[in-house]
Amino acid sequence: MRKVLYSKNLSIGYHTKKGNTIIAENLNLDLHEGKLITLIGANGIGKSTLLRTITGIQKPIQGEVFLNEKNINSYHLEELAQNLSVVLTEKLPPSNLTVYELVALGRQPYTNWIGKMAPEDIEKVINAIELTNIQEIIQKKHFEISDGQLQKVLVARALAQDTNLIILDEPTTHLDLHHKVSLFKLLKKLSATMGKCILFSTHDIDLAIQLSDEMIVMTKNKIVQEDPCKLIEMGVFNTLFEDEDIVFDAEKGKFLFK
Repeated sequence: MRKVLYSKNLSIGYHTKKGNTIIAENLNLDLHEGKLITLIGANGIGKSTLLRTITGIQKPIQGEVFLNEKNINSYHLEELAQNLSVVLTEKLPPSNLTVYELVALGRQPYTNWIGKMAPEDIEKVINAIELTNIQEIIQKKHFEISDGQLQKVLVARALAQDTNLIILDEPTTHLDLHHKVSLFKLLKKLSATMGKCILFSTHDIDLAIQLSDEMIVMTKNKIVQEDPCKLIEMGVFNTLFEDEDIVFDAEKGKFLFK
């Protein structure tokens, strides 16, 4: 399976006037096509910082990130957008865009300077809408739909962008259980059937254990990337929370409360 993104001795954190604040160091992550990979860790551990760094939004403290065998910081913005789709948790800016128009924005890296879509662009947009099953809402304004529907729309926009790597920052936040499961299954299907590499951070750890091909687990002491069964064998989930009232049951494969 082809390696889509990898890091070499990566250190992440913040540059300040007093020096560097390092959140994690010596990270050697490998993301392969056709894999659904979840990123988990306690609040404030640095998940968003890691995602911002490997997507080129934030500079690393040390080390390198390679996307399709090219250093991510050497991409021009338009070229990067043709190789990497990012779905962040920020609210959309005020606008009257319809769902269809929002999905069509995924073609922006490929259209000409006035944004006119060619037949191939329209085909990619329609295909993304069908894959995410949002046909019934494409004429609605984006502020008229539910949070669960909006997440599917943003995934559709990323699909229309037609990159082999999609990275999402906590896409299941604010969703009810039905929509969480629905989104997980959609992402799983897209990685399996289309060969996409999909990485997303989540707090829904029990679902992630059931549906992920691999997981990246961030704790204060280390970051581990493995398949869920191996992580259970290694006892990694027991170190996730510094709370004696939360324990991981290896046999059931989920967290329990004392």
